[in-house]
Amino acid sequence: MHSEIAIDIDAPADLVFALAHDVRRWSSLLPHYLRSRSIDGTLGDGRRSDEQPESRVIEFVARRPVIPWLGLDLPVAWRSRTWHDAATRRLRFHHTAGVTRGMDVTWRIEPTGPASCHVVIDHDFAPRLPFVAAIVDRWFTRPIAGRTLATFRALAETVHGTP
Repeated sequence: MHSEIAIDIDAPADLVFALAHDVRRWSSLLPHYLRSRSIDGTLGDGRRSDEQPESRVIEFVARRPVIPWLGLDLPVAWRSRTWHDAATRRLRFHHTAGVTRGMDVTWRIEPTGPASCHVVIDHDFAPRLPFVAAIVDRWFTRPIAGRTLATFRALAETVHGTP
């Protein structure tokens, strides 16, 4: 299953990339992320992350609102091998653990002007039981990715608007 979520941001693409590319900082930047930390310094295939510093396995825990007006959230955890490419302003994630194991995610941060950009998150997921993909997309991927994009938009637009 392929799904896509996108947002327009009134800030330069390079600024958005600078804010988003270090996923280890997400739990400091995004209020719905409880944890985003490197796991044992490995890439998940036996190599150490210091051998390939642009790629590492990150453990994420985020809150997915269940009943927002009551403040009731559901913690969602997964691990991803992550890397980025500054030249193309891409973030890449390959989920290695959790319900989303095997999911491939690509962030594309594309300039639409000198001080604006369009950010697209592509999710490709083919679990053994196909109906699981639609459930995961509807109840977890979209709510968490949507909050993530909205928060990065607010951060980037605030930073860009600051003289």
